Amino acid sequence: MARIVVMFDFDKTIIDCDSDNWVVDQLGATELFEHLLPTMPWYSLMDRMMKELQLQGKTVEEIADCLKRAPLDPHVITAIKSAYDLGCDLRVVSDANLFFVVTVLKHHGLLEYFSEINTNPSYMDEEGRLRIFPYHDFTTSSHGCSLCPPNMCKGKIIERIQAQAPADGKKRFIYLGDGKGDYCPSLKFSEEDYVMPRKNYPLWQLICDNPQQLKAEVHEWSNGEEIERTLLQLVNMSNIADHNNAAQLFSGDCKLETIPASPNEALISGPAHDQLDKAIGLSFALQHTSRLKCFSETFS
Repeated sequence: MARIVVMFDFDKTIIDCDSDNWVVDQLGATELFEHLLPTMPWYSLMDRMMKELQLQGKTVEEIADCLKRAPLDPHVITAIKSAYDLGCDLRVVSDANLFFVVTVLKHHGLLEYFSEINTNPSYMDEEGRLRIFPYHDFTTSSHGCSLCPPNMCKGKIIERIQAQAPADGKKRFIYLGDGKGDYCPSLKFSEEDYVMPRKNYPLWQLICDNPQQLKAEVHEWSNGEEIERTLLQLVNMSNIADHNNAAQLFSGDCKLETIPASPNEALISGPAHDQLDKAIGLSFALQHTSRLKCFSETFS
């Protein structure tokens, strides 16, 4: 089982833009979006924008094609594949939505490298319109975190992932993000973990303003090349440290054989285009199983 879990934010981390803004701007709905923005929560606004785009004659296929053009640095692709090959368990923790995340990852051949996608659920309704719902249904109960938006507390997602770690083995965590919503999860890590904030973005600024609040070691980045270099350095350092710790368990007369890191046994395996149902099943949106099944059958 992988001893290093790498968690990626999606917007402005895996892709170099905000996917919501990208779709709205590319499909010519910016003016309406800005008009409605002060009147409703962000996720509700994006659900409304999907309806408006459909009324304007835009299809879900056009939305998908738009997402496939979102900027994604080749260095990020290399970083994801290399971290996986080094034995890491890769997860997405994003306040985007399932359709956007899966469409982009699938297009770039990255879907199979992630064992779990945590994001706002989405599905196709009976009229063929893409619907977007909150990860946490705050209309029934609050997640109770004052640092996070009402629809998603990433910190609680991190706590769940940490709780799933086996009792017989310590896991190291590496978290990459950029926004305010990435601050809460950054507070959940220990001295043996790493947080990678994007320099001059809200998460980086919050950390700079309150450096004593974080226990994890902080390594900033500015672009895809720095993501690749820094992430792989941290993974290699962690693997070396784990091997050294294991060596100390043996007596001085024993030799510790070097065991190559095994690849992550991701829950998503095989060609990405055959794995959409599994990716959807891995999201926290399992509470919307029937809706997600409809979404999967439509776009697989």
